[in-house]
Amino acid sequence: MSELPAFREQVRRAHARLILLIVTACQNPDQRPAAQEALRVAQANGWEALVERLRRILAGERDATLCLGLDAEDSIVVESILEGLQDPTSLPALENRADPQFAAPGIAGIVVAAQRGDVNALQWLGQMTSQMQRAGGEMARLGACLGPLSQGKMDVERLSRGLGASTRSLLLQIVDEIHKLRAQ
Repeated sequence: MSELPAFREQVRRAHARLILLIVTACQNPDQRPAAQEALRVAQANGWEALVERLRRILAGERDATLCLGLDAEDSIVVESILEGLQDPTSLPALENRADPQFAAPGIAGIVVAAQRGDVNALQWLGQMTSQMQRAGGEMARLGACLGPLSQGKMDVERLSRGLGASTRSLLLQIVDEIHKLRAQ
């Protein structure tokens, strides 16, 4: 879904530390223990499929088919590592933390594409919603709004019940971005 560069960049920024650690460990065996510890923690947090792919990369695999069967976020992480091994200038900067300004346009782009029947967008939306549900709290509440939004239900007052101020603000930004995209 090339129309969602903001979402891709958000994922890359959010996982910059892991991406850089794996690339560094591939190039410097002294960094392998740190990478293995990070993978142990990631696996304990439920990222089994991603960890399995990252271990394969550490073992020397470089095939793009490593992304097969991964969700959108995990695929972006694997692609970023593979790209970084080929071209270090493509790696995300560690100081570029995840930027909330990318969240609303990225999510809105996925929702609008799903509304238009894009199968990939529907899959991404489902995966994103699942990840948000697993995160719990405000993220889970926001994730619960994505289904109705993808069905064109834009009643912000109803959708935002129970949301904190910052999450409600993000929901309003998403709805605003959806309206802008639908007008195009």
